[in-house]
Amino acid sequence: MKAKQINGQIVKYKRLPNTYTKGDGSVILNFRKADTATLEAEGFYDVVSDSYDRRVEVLGEITWDADNSVFKRTKSNKTIQGTLSELKAEKIAKVKELANVELSKTDWYITREAELGTATPSAITTERSDVRAKVEERETEVNALTTKKNVVKWTPILFDPPAIDIE
Repeated sequence: MKAKQINGQIVKYKRLPNTYTKGDGSVILNFRKADTATLEAEGFYDVVSDSYDRRVEVLGEITWDADNSVFKRTKSNKTIQGTLSELKAEKIAKVKELANVELSKTDWYITREAELGTATPSAITTERSDVRAKVEERETEVNALTTKKNVVKWTPILFDPPAIDIE
């Protein structure tokens, strides 16, 4: 992205114009493909942004950074609504929802055992036990977080994704 200051306002260009009329009235064709020196001679400079996490940060207005000859967008922290304990409770509730989905896949075994006395296979009871243990583990992780920002950044998952071997 490029930007240019025009009449005291910074104008952003996601895509430069194909033709550009200079202040003296001359026209530059294929302006979009012009080299950096030509663009900068006409006041078009790169817009750079700090890396940021949109869950907890926002990008500010574009300003001119004269030291580096670029337009810059700085980041700032978002105002996070809710208390720390409310945010934690939301994350824990989401983990429990994920667990409920997993447990519901095998609920029929438990119902069948309760109604008919047919034993639930040990693999199923182990799987269900693993789900409940993982909920407790994730709940401990969430409760160990000490800032609202870290709670917001924490992603509710039940099981870690499998490792991918890259050779």
